[in-house]
Amino acid sequence: MKKSVTIYLFCISLFTQSGIFSLYAQKDHLSTDTVPLNEVVISGTRTITNRNQVPATISVVTKEELDESSESAILPVLSERIPGLFVTERGVTGFGLSSGSAGTVNIHGVGGGNKVLMMFDGQPQWAGIFGHHLPDTYVTSDAERVEVIRGPASLLYGSNAMGGVINIITQKAKEDGFHGRGRLLYGSYNTQKYMLNAGGKKGKFNGYASINHDRTDGQRPHSEFYITNGYTKLGYDFSSHWNVSGNIILAKFESNNPGTIQNPMNENWAEALRGTYSLSLQNSYEKANGAIQAFYNFGNHKINDGYKNGEPPLDYLFRSDDYNAGAALYESFHLFTGNQITAGVDFKQWGGRAWNAYTDGSKKEIIDTHVDECAVYGLVQQTLVEKLTLNAGIRLEMNEEYGNEWVPQAGVAYRFSDRTVLKASASKGFRSPNIRELYMFTPVNNPDLKPEKMNNYDFSYLQKLLDNKLEIELTAYFAKGKDMIAMTRIDGKPKNINTGAFINKGFDVAASYALLPELKLSGNYSFLDSDIQITGAPKHQAFFNVLWKKEPFSFACSYQYVSGLYTTDYNLPVANPLTESYGLLSAKASYQPVKWISFFINGENLTDTSYEMYTGYPMPGIVVMGGIDFRF
Repeated sequence: MKKSVTIYLFCISLFTQSGIFSLYAQKDHLSTDTVPLNEVVISGTRTITNRNQVPATISVVTKEELDESSESAILPVLSERIPGLFVTERGVTGFGLSSGSAGTVNIHGVGGGNKVLMMFDGQPQWAGIFGHHLPDTYVTSDAERVEVIRGPASLLYGSNAMGGVINIITQKAKEDGFHGRGRLLYGSYNTQKYMLNAGGKKGKFNGYASINHDRTDGQRPHSEFYITNGYTKLGYDFSSHWNVSGNIILAKFESNNPGTIQNPMNENWAEALRGTYSLSLQNSYEKANGAIQAFYNFGNHKINDGYKNGEPPLDYLFRSDDYNAGAALYESFHLFTGNQITAGVDFKQWGGRAWNAYTDGSKKEIIDTHVDECAVYGLVQQTLVEKLTLNAGIRLEMNEEYGNEWVPQAGVAYRFSDRTVLKASASKGFRSPNIRELYMFTPVNNPDLKPEKMNNYDFSYLQKLLDNKLEIELTAYFAKGKDMIAMTRIDGKPKNINTGAFINKGFDVAASYALLPELKLSGNYSFLDSDIQITGAPKHQAFFNVLWKKEPFSFACSYQYVSGLYTTDYNLPVANPLTESYGLLSAKASYQPVKWISFFINGENLTDTSYEMYTGYPMPGIVVMGGIDFRF
């Protein structure tokens, strides 16, 4: 860790100087724009901005859409609602951990190996040793909304934002008084889901808390899954300019992997405790706004890799403790009309310890280390003649292992009117090698690895018609990646090296139409053309939803179509890789006899389609769930 001390001192200096400058610059009161909530985003510039002025391609899933799904996990909702985004699944609920797990997120074919960054309120969420995100810890009851950047966002967020960003904006109490909500759900395969949340606001103080518990026997023997999620958020408004908030997020779960149909596994299970602590001090003035944030993610894992029929049970468990901690300071300045300058500095340290714990009480150490990263970045955005917005920025990432990485970005947005917008951007994304790739499992590990890189170019057209009842978005993209980390043979031995490359191109289209006050149609279609085989990224993907609401009833029907989905790991030597195509019909009906309670029933895969997202792991057939939703 030869550069660790230098990186520490450099970051401390930047935090101190930037902090003094930001405090000195703020003078005036914040003025708010009257922009519809679904057209306001934070993720594209780190501050509240009209989505039409941000050159990046950003999609938003609202709280209403999350609630309508009756899903406890966020990722399956995004897989349907966000064009170009696909999430792998393996069962009726739960994604799992270690071998046989699912939850890989791809955006425009980029994502496997943690190339899509998951965040809570702009703070990264991934495991410190293996570098992967934690799909079972992202639940709908904790989210106020979800913003998805469909393309590189490494300028603002650094490593792992190579293919895009999923930023979960967490819930907070906004209304005076005490409010709460609960949900009970039961269905196929003895699946049970329970949720309770409550929050309140009094004067300058606000608080919110939720708890979820999901469990299922699974559609196959030895595929049980259990999870309990807890979330708490407290906030205090010092004044109209300053506020502080803190989050505690915990998840404890156990997943079981039955293995493939061809090679079933015995006693292949994983137990995990994941947690996040975060603190944010925010300021908001007319001429400046920003925040100082600190976060600490941690995990404790206990894994039994299991054994196949005819083999003896293992005499050890794989154990690991990991963490991912950091701090961020950023400030946006509005020096004159249409101008926004954002400057920031990030520091992250990630690492942990892994070992094998044997049944006789002995241990075998595998790894105990960490990696430091520090970055500075700047972004300038200028709107001219109230129509043309120019955006450009650069980031310098300093990593103690591989050195420096420069990350440029530029874009333009032109609003012909409030109903017609054209956007184009050119951006770079990267992913730093994780500790597993750098140091674990000799001789595969390679401490000389460089970051994976990608250049991306996209063009978007947004249009509103028929008195804004019809909204259409079309995006075309071209992405070229290099230095992909892959395992290959050197002198007959496997080793991780920077060798892979790819070219992805395609387009997305999304539309919504309020046909009647009580009837809304929405859908999306995505096409991906890649010169390599990508597991978990379909060539064709479409989703169509019909929602009818007229109190006290509501009814929704949806259809998801997937074609050209590779289900075999591209790292494995498979002569004839398997692809899957399928269509899934789902429906939901609900009845709300009084304001505070509703009853609902969901049906998924109603045509009983047989399909797999991973070879050898058949997905469930018809799944029916029923439940009660109540408020107080």
